[in-house]
Amino acid sequence: MATKRQKAPALAYACQTKEDTQSAICELGLVQRELTRVETEINDEIAAITDSRKVQIEALKMRSEALLKGIQTWCEANRSDLCKNGAKTANLITGEVSWRLRPPSVSIRAVDKVLETLKVLKLDRFVRTKEEPNKDAMLAEPKAVSGIAGITIVKGVEDFAVTPFEQEVV
Repeated sequence: MATKRQKAPALAYACQTKEDTQSAICELGLVQRELTRVETEINDEIAAITDSRKVQIEALKMRSEALLKGIQTWCEANRSDLCKNGAKTANLITGEVSWRLRPPSVSIRAVDKVLETLKVLKLDRFVRTKEEPNKDAMLAEPKAVSGIAGITIVKGVEDFAVTPFEQEVV
């Protein structure tokens, strides 16, 4: 049986000495700060563009809302002519209008009071009890669950992080 060759991406850069590593950390900090500056400049430009067009944007939003209300008013008044034979959509050459019933939904305010009322009224079928494995208890007693299929206690995973030093300006 032939072994399958596995590929890994080639490293673009590898430090060779402690001095290389120190220099790379310094450069990483410089690159991260430059990236932050570029992102900030882009956001400033977007904000300036949006601000310079805010009057136009607001006028267009208002016109859009007015047109939508006008269209809806006429369509509601003429719905029976537009949607014959139980249709829900009408083609008006330049576009379509449609009516759709949303599916039923439940809105609950004051969840604690609703739960209490449902229990008092013996309507427990409307109360969901969620069962799930207690991972905290398993971590506290790993020997008790060792050997159970589907449970693995993961230990010794180590993350590597680099934090270039920075000086905050006050």
